[in-house]
Amino acid sequence: MGEGCHALGKIKLLILDVDGVLTNGIVFLNETGTESKAFHLRDGHGIKLLQKCGIGIVLLSGRYSEATLRRAEELGIKEVYQGIVDKLPLYEKVLRDKGLEDDEVAYMGDDLMDLPLLRRAGFGATVADGIEEAKEVAEYVATKKGGEGAVREVIELILKSQGKWQEVTARYFQCMPNSILL
Repeated sequence: MGEGCHALGKIKLLILDVDGVLTNGIVFLNETGTESKAFHLRDGHGIKLLQKCGIGIVLLSGRYSEATLRRAEELGIKEVYQGIVDKLPLYEKVLRDKGLEDDEVAYMGDDLMDLPLLRRAGFGATVADGIEEAKEVAEYVATKKGGEGAVREVIELILKSQGKWQEVTARYFQCMPNSILL
């Protein structure tokens, strides 16, 4: 982890690329043009935990996909921007609209179009199978690949650095009464 990990305590918004980060970057197209993608359930659970802690989520993708909209709807993500090849102007607009500074934003991306945001955000992260250039500029390179829990890994870093992880996960660690175990 680089110097940017100190700044995780300030993060109020996580912006995620989709293909290659929330997915493995593979798109299945059938003969009718219907698209399928795989999303890791642990990433989704992590997003829900982040939301419970009051940290916002924005999806910002270079390509349009109905599957992305469906997954965002399932997770309660209201801000989804798709078909955005030049991501920096939209990033700046999102920050202006929310009254946030760069150091209050974490960004996770994996490819060339993500490089400007990885450099600009207060905390930049990439996936284990991100391009080398992304790994060079990111403060954090996940141990997991895109679509295999890398987003959850970064979410845990954020929540633990803010002292929120134990509180938001406490219910999972509570012991069951002995009578139920019999």
